[in-house]
Amino acid sequence: MKIIDVVCSKGRTGFYFDDQRAIKAGAAHDGFTYIGQPITDGFKAVRQAGEAVSVMIILEDGQIAYGDCAAVQYSGAGGRDPLFLAEDFIPVIEKMIKPRLVGRELASFKQLAEEIDHLSDENGKRIHTALRYGVTQAILDAVAKAKKQLMCEVIAGEYNTEVSAKEIAIFTQSGDDRYNNVDKMIIKHAEVLPHGLINNVKEKLGENGELLVEYVSWLRERVAKLKTTADYAPVLHIDVYGTIGLAFNNDVDRIVEYFRKLEKAAAPLTLRIEGPVDVEDREKQIEILAEITSRLHKENIKVEIVADEWCNTFEDIKDFADKGAGDMLQIKTPDLGGINNIIEAVLYCKQKGVGAYQGGTCNETNRSAEVCVHVAMATQPVQMLAKPGMGVDEGYMIVYNEMQRILAVRKARKH
Repeated sequence: MKIIDVVCSKGRTGFYFDDQRAIKAGAAHDGFTYIGQPITDGFKAVRQAGEAVSVMIILEDGQIAYGDCAAVQYSGAGGRDPLFLAEDFIPVIEKMIKPRLVGRELASFKQLAEEIDHLSDENGKRIHTALRYGVTQAILDAVAKAKKQLMCEVIAGEYNTEVSAKEIAIFTQSGDDRYNNVDKMIIKHAEVLPHGLINNVKEKLGENGELLVEYVSWLRERVAKLKTTADYAPVLHIDVYGTIGLAFNNDVDRIVEYFRKLEKAAAPLTLRIEGPVDVEDREKQIEILAEITSRLHKENIKVEIVADEWCNTFEDIKDFADKGAGDMLQIKTPDLGGINNIIEAVLYCKQKGVGAYQGGTCNETNRSAEVCVHVAMATQPVQMLAKPGMGVDEGYMIVYNEMQRILAVRKARKH
């Protein structure tokens, strides 16, 4: 089966692009937006509508496969590729990618995906991560359609894995509405919750971490109050954006003692803390996370550490995994470029005995989320993110429903 055309359309994402540098420099909230001038190149406002590009691959039998190019909320920050705007990048697809795909046989996802993922522009720079992300999604769908298989089955066949016969745990994120949204999560029996967005010491963590201890205690009590089955015991996973390190001056002894308090506040529920410190240097980040993780294990403090900051690319993930810098690593799907890298990253974590969290961003689309479900079902990470958006219901619905479709179709085929 050959590709006969590649067609693009501009799309919206499930959230927004935010100029992180401007926000850190003091841009103030005004309702749902921000006051102030943008700083990062390409931004016309501190917060602006998220954009995506749908890439549609037309097969010779008339079938249409598609994937969505999307980038993270804080585009252009932390060494990432620049702001991803559809009008800037559709011409790149037309000029550089379409000629490479039209006429190609859809025999192997991995081969075509790796070719696109390593594509460089005329200056020798790899094409934007969002382009690699979306085009490889479309290639996976195209190969699946050509072979009359599910996308997860194509991955399992090419990477020698087994498609999961059970659900992968879904991690829901609350945004700043960290109380009302938790109720939604508990009602829907989300397996992992609430993310929490603890990104400010004074307002959310507490100068001595006391506000987070109170919040974790509230979470435990809220689960106990609202759960409708006796066996519902979600994992509490909270992203603290380095604020624990800020509050305790990156003192490992003090941080470990603080985790002892958090463990007690969460018990009997399992607690994961994402991004406890951010020392603003990749090697130092690996070193301190490895030390904290080791100390918690040694002292039998049952709080799991999740690496996020400075763990962005496939190479980063390998280094963090090799050095034990966390019990679990977030694989931020759009930051890895081609979805072939997401597959490899999950499998590498599993090989090294490190938990794989197949994450992503609120600023994706329904399509990128659906394709990521197939990646998760074929590679079996510990958990995957409900996305896009920050409203809980929509992202959870998209991810949950696609997972159930896969399970139902595969079950029906066996009968």
